[in-house]
Amino acid sequence: MSQKFPAVTLNDGKQMPVLGLGVYKSLGEGEVERAIVSAVNQGYRLIDTASVYKNEDGVGRGIMNCSVPREELFVTTKVWNNAQRMNDVEGAFQRSLDRLKLDYVDLYLIHWPVPGCYLQTWKALEKIQASGRCRSIGVSNFEETHLQTLFETSGIVPAVNQIECHPLWNRKTLAAYCRQQGIAVQAYAPLARGLYLNREIITQLAEKYQRTPAQIGLRYLVQQGICVIPKSSNPARIAENARIFDFALSDLDMALIDSMDEQFRSASIPDDMIGQGVH
Repeated sequence: MSQKFPAVTLNDGKQMPVLGLGVYKSLGEGEVERAIVSAVNQGYRLIDTASVYKNEDGVGRGIMNCSVPREELFVTTKVWNNAQRMNDVEGAFQRSLDRLKLDYVDLYLIHWPVPGCYLQTWKALEKIQASGRCRSIGVSNFEETHLQTLFETSGIVPAVNQIECHPLWNRKTLAAYCRQQGIAVQAYAPLARGLYLNREIITQLAEKYQRTPAQIGLRYLVQQGICVIPKSSNPARIAENARIFDFALSDLDMALIDSMDEQFRSASIPDDMIGQGVH
């Protein structure tokens, strides 16, 4: 029996589920298709991919094979850095749509703020949105300075900023800034590749709340209004990651997890973005 997850209302009026399935590195034969079918059966409705993940074809097949109509799903993909540098954002978007075998995506993101390119890329996203082929547009890995520069040249505020965010790097300042600007924050790598799951604070809280360490970490984020897209292709873990809406952490325990912050990045920065003002 699948559950219905809560959703946030984006600044353009669209609804985005708080919890989604990340498919980064889901590249095995049939892996992403099975993960999507399993997730949808558990109540997931958001699927997050990107052109650079090299699995949009599989995501398209997974969407086709799952048990709900397309309009009930929220599909995100992203434009990669080389397409920005080549000024081929429109072409890259159309290729993503073709691989996904969809008429539209729900959210299209600039994957990284490529210096000298991302303002032009944003203008291209505005046109794609106006064409109706993507419902919402947003950014990923943008810091406050990138967003401020964007605001100087565009009246359209990103609907979402997708950033690495978890107990070891809680991004309080950036998240507060996004909130102030009406931008939804979505956390990728919310489990920090599993690197905090054995930390004493997390294991003690897992015991206290009779939950898994992963559920504690995910609950910590959604309780702050941060959306999460944990990656898994394991049906048991996909189900486990969904069971985070029927309990709450106390303010004291939230503060305890806050104290774990060490600005630790678990995801790598692409080689072509190192030293480009991305922290």
